[in-house]
Amino acid sequence: MNTPGSLCPTVKALDIVGDKWTLLILRELFFGSYRYNQFQRAMPRISPTVLSKRLKHLENCGLIVRKSAVGQKNVEYRLTRCGRELGPVIDGLARWGLRWARDHLCNADLDAGSFMWDFHRTLKIDELPEGETVFCVMVDDTKWWLIASHDMVDLCNEDPGREVDVYLSAPLAVMAELWMGDTSVEAAIKSKDLLLSGSNHLTRTVTRWFPTSSYTEVRAERFI
Repeated sequence: MNTPGSLCPTVKALDIVGDKWTLLILRELFFGSYRYNQFQRAMPRISPTVLSKRLKHLENCGLIVRKSAVGQKNVEYRLTRCGRELGPVIDGLARWGLRWARDHLCNADLDAGSFMWDFHRTLKIDELPEGETVFCVMVDDTKWWLIASHDMVDLCNEDPGREVDVYLSAPLAVMAELWMGDTSVEAAIKSKDLLLSGSNHLTRTVTRWFPTSSYTEVRAERFI
């Protein structure tokens, strides 16, 4: 990852963070992922070998540190001050991509596992009733379950054996449009692209708790 023969700080910065997977790992760290298995679930297309190498690279470059509690095997990766300074860079790339590269997105870019990881962590839990709320989400032909409480949301790809409060069903492409703010929940329900059933209160308030990207206000632009 090192480019010899240049003192340009931009070149040196790109040597450290210019790789796609490196940037995506940093993105996950800013979104709250800090364990190896969380990175794997958020980025199902990254191989274990590449993930381990990129984490080691970030650690060697001083952007992250490995932490583990005494007597525990679980390792956590945390951003250092150096790593945290890249926050505006990651945010800027996301906004630029949504504004200028959205036309390059296609269905082949969609991955159900990666999408559902974003979907579950953007569920608006403050708009849910007290106690536990269980969602069953059918995306294409695959079922996922979200178990939400007042301070966390768990994502399961196997039936957790809990009573379901709300059922949602839609193609992955439709779910992605809803999450990105390209289609409204009301319009998707009216067209029956999104099927919703379950608790009367939760179905009535779906627009308040339905997960959405933190970049929904960013609209696509056209190249001139």
